[in-house]
Amino acid sequence: MVFNVLSRIGKREASVSRVWVLTDLSCSASTVAQLMAAVAAAAAPRGSSSKTESYVDTKRRDDVRQANILAARAVADAVRTSLGPKGMDKMIASANGEVIITNDGATILNKMEVLQPAAKMLVDLSRSQDAAAGDGTTTVVVLAGSLLRCSLSLLSAGVHPTAVSDALHRLALRTVDILHGMAIPLELSDRDALIKSAATSLNSKVVSQYSSLLAPLAVDAVLSVVDPAHPDLVDLRDVKIVKKLGGTVDDTELVKGLVFDKKVSHSAGGPSRVENAKIAVIQFQISPPKTDIEQSIVVSDYTQMDRILREERNYILGMVKKIKATGCNVLLIQKSILRDAVTDLSLHYLAKAKILVIKDVERDEIEFVTKTLNCLPIANIEHFREEKLGFANCVEEVSVGDGKIVKITGIKDMGRTTTVLVRGSNQLVLDEAERSLHDALCVVRCLVNKRFLIAGGGAPEIEMSRQLGAWAKELQGMESYCIKEFAEALEVIPYTLAENAGLNPIAIVTELRNRHAQGEINTGINVRKGQITNILEENVVQPLLVSTSAITLATECVRMILKIDDIITVR
Repeated sequence: MVFNVLSRIGKREASVSRVWVLTDLSCSASTVAQLMAAVAAAAAPRGSSSKTESYVDTKRRDDVRQANILAARAVADAVRTSLGPKGMDKMIASANGEVIITNDGATILNKMEVLQPAAKMLVDLSRSQDAAAGDGTTTVVVLAGSLLRCSLSLLSAGVHPTAVSDALHRLALRTVDILHGMAIPLELSDRDALIKSAATSLNSKVVSQYSSLLAPLAVDAVLSVVDPAHPDLVDLRDVKIVKKLGGTVDDTELVKGLVFDKKVSHSAGGPSRVENAKIAVIQFQISPPKTDIEQSIVVSDYTQMDRILREERNYILGMVKKIKATGCNVLLIQKSILRDAVTDLSLHYLAKAKILVIKDVERDEIEFVTKTLNCLPIANIEHFREEKLGFANCVEEVSVGDGKIVKITGIKDMGRTTTVLVRGSNQLVLDEAERSLHDALCVVRCLVNKRFLIAGGGAPEIEMSRQLGAWAKELQGMESYCIKEFAEALEVIPYTLAENAGLNPIAIVTELRNRHAQGEINTGINVRKGQITNILEENVVQPLLVSTSAITLATECVRMILKIDDIITVR
């Protein structure tokens, strides 16, 4: 029996892609059946024959991890161009028409609407750096983005995420030791070193041209609130920043006393300047009392109406007499939400008694005001005593720009607080000046907490990269490979500084490596001159706490992202 067998057994990637069987021979039907069975066996998947082998699909985990890393890197790339003195600014336009111009990393990320959960972690990272150090908010996000990029290349090479995470933990501990080795001790009495550090922080801001004014101001403000009993602690809530539109940033001043961005209430002709002031901070209202429940009183007779008005007058007059009896001549009245803090009638009587009135003091300002004046807030007229008053040489209303402010100066036994009056030609400059001043204050606070300085300009990152690269050669196995990769990731900071300054980043970073290998550990990028110099001689310094906090927070965040292998949505 002659057969022409033409058999095509379909596409299967696991084994033979195409099998053609062509016979033109005389054979029995059983021979053909055996031939077909052999071909079918060859086409079957190999794994199915073995009971010991099983295939586990890890594609979803890898996809989730990759999506998280890419989303977080996108956030890091968004702020990368604003790093350093020559970094670009971002204009943030909100839906309600508000516009902010800034290059502060924390502000940019706070205003961004980030939806992806892993990307939100980078926003929180920036916020944590702002709370811990106050400066370096852009640096920490750029560092985290670079470490994530290296992590992704390690994962795609087949390294297990736990191995990468453990290597990062060891790297963080080692980098902190390297930074401590580079640090220069500092004394708080060395005012020039503190000013240099604050000026470095301000140089990357929009208001960098005013750093010679704002840096000494920030140093004086922080040093004036340091408590000798706790010399390592500074509470920046003791430094109040008051913004007032008008003038230029040059007009910003430090006020030893209190400043209120309010006018004196002298609609009834009261005084606008008082010397040898006795100041009371009151939390009750000088106005007719109201009933506890909502109700209306119907007056049907003129005599009853006269009686109500007379009682109101007597009630207010009685309060004013008690206030005047203590010798008080300045009243700071807390803002009331239940009823008017003062009425026209009470202002009239207070003006007659020659008492200066500042109303609508915010509830959250009361603690700062009482601490500064060294007085006690008075909650009830019955508790009005002279010993609860504060004393000052002068309380006066001053015209500033197109508005007025109230200044209280020469306070007796003043608490450890200070006020900074910030001026600016428009709201955008004013807001950015406040943010920049806050960063400068935080830098000085860091130096009070941890009294060490290190060089800036990318010097610490290059030195860390060099020393970690040498350390990686001493280690064994996968850890050595991971740390070598991460050591190169730290070079993103000097690379970005050079790139943002319009220099050749590859040439600059290569030259930096060369100089550090020769032992010049304080060599960094001088973006003003566009070359590599000893950065300490150029007075570009930063607190040790900023760098150590940035590296530990960035590695912690990256480790957390690497550990996530699935996103579960719940309703």
